[in-house]
Amino acid sequence: MNIEWANSVDLHLDLEAAGGRRQALEQALREAIRSGRLAPQTRLPSTRALAAGLHLARNTVAAAYEQLTAEGYLSARVGSGTEVAGAPPRPAPASVPAAPAAPRFDLRPGSPEVGTFPVDAWLRATRRALAGAPVSAYDYGDPRGRPELRAALADYLGRARGVLADPERMLICSGYVQALGLLARTIGGPIALEDPGLAFHREVVRHHGAEVLALPVDELGARTDLLGRDGLLSARAAVLTPAHQYPMGVTLHPARRRAAVAWARTHDAVVVEDDYDGEFRYDRQPVGALQAMSPEHVVYIGTAAKTLGPALRLAWMVLPERLMEPLTAAKRLADLHTESIGQLALADLITSHAYDRHIRSCRLNYRRRRDLLIDRLGRRHPLGGVAAGMHAVIDLPAGGPGEADVVASAAARGLAVGALGPHWHTAPAAQGLIIGYATPSRASYPAAVDLLARTLHGR
Repeated sequence: MNIEWANSVDLHLDLEAAGGRRQALEQALREAIRSGRLAPQTRLPSTRALAAGLHLARNTVAAAYEQLTAEGYLSARVGSGTEVAGAPPRPAPASVPAAPAAPRFDLRPGSPEVGTFPVDAWLRATRRALAGAPVSAYDYGDPRGRPELRAALADYLGRARGVLADPERMLICSGYVQALGLLARTIGGPIALEDPGLAFHREVVRHHGAEVLALPVDELGARTDLLGRDGLLSARAAVLTPAHQYPMGVTLHPARRRAAVAWARTHDAVVVEDDYDGEFRYDRQPVGALQAMSPEHVVYIGTAAKTLGPALRLAWMVLPERLMEPLTAAKRLADLHTESIGQLALADLITSHAYDRHIRSCRLNYRRRRDLLIDRLGRRHPLGGVAAGMHAVIDLPAGGPGEADVVASAAARGLAVGALGPHWHTAPAAQGLIIGYATPSRASYPAAVDLLARTLHGR
């Protein structure tokens, strides 16, 4: 039976070569196979379909196929059509440096245990969401995001994080990084970022044209009492992680919270609340969002990256009224709108309370991991920042091995750990390790912690 063109492949063939039509077709097919554009086992259109598509006689195509089959470029089997047999060996590529071997255990911070992604719940949510979605959901959408997700998030954030959220004052973004970039571009002035903090976020802010100012962090959290003074006098915004500072792991002190809000009110500035690890607190109830203290001066940012997985690229901002219009315009110019199918599925996941159940499950899992880390390391190596989140900090004393030496020793044993050094804006004020305890699989996690303990103990 003939293989119809619609059931085969589209071919781009240049038939402008000198000679007859048959010779041109043969040459075009040879070049496509030699260059790799037609890979081995690629099924070609039937002679009838290709002849019709190229406006050639069917006999011309048949003769070309026969010639290339004789030369070994094509193979033909009765009932199976014609396909590419293979390509002549290509020259060996120039040598490139070998990629470093993946570590046996990865205790670097930044990612959740992605293996816990609720696949079955997500599939059910997607089916329900698509079954009930209006036809308009598949068209270009509102830059602010799907109304279903904004409504679901407003309810969830209010009851779970204490956020005063109005669906009309929310903006859905393609991840936290896009949200931060849109703010940096829109606010139009220097932005204070916590020191230490994630270096990549400093790059994002600078990339979007804003100056970065260092806001020191101590045992009470970000030094918001310094905002509006000295080197921070020109700041138009301050990005804080009040629930669980990254990387030091401290919670912003109530007096520092009040100082941040007072500064924003008196200086016509804005506090950007990155609710990092806000859902994952272990020793008491999660600290409520700072945003509720002054909704007109605080931008709240949340994300599904840590609760579900970074692959979703879904984040949300709850905005002061004065920022809603300019940020919506900036979002429209950035990418028009965030993809809609994932928004619909997440909205269903939230309204069905499957999202809450998943977070509770993850919270229990991460607490058990944290407890194991404390049990096996805490007596000899006190851990910081363990009240919440998915990482802990190990201070390295001045008299012992340096940060770089410990990281290298761990790597030699097949263990990857995070270093505190790159997180400082300038010169490091302290040395330490950042241990992310979410990434290894549940089966391999105890062995990873044991290897970390042996590395720290020099055994």
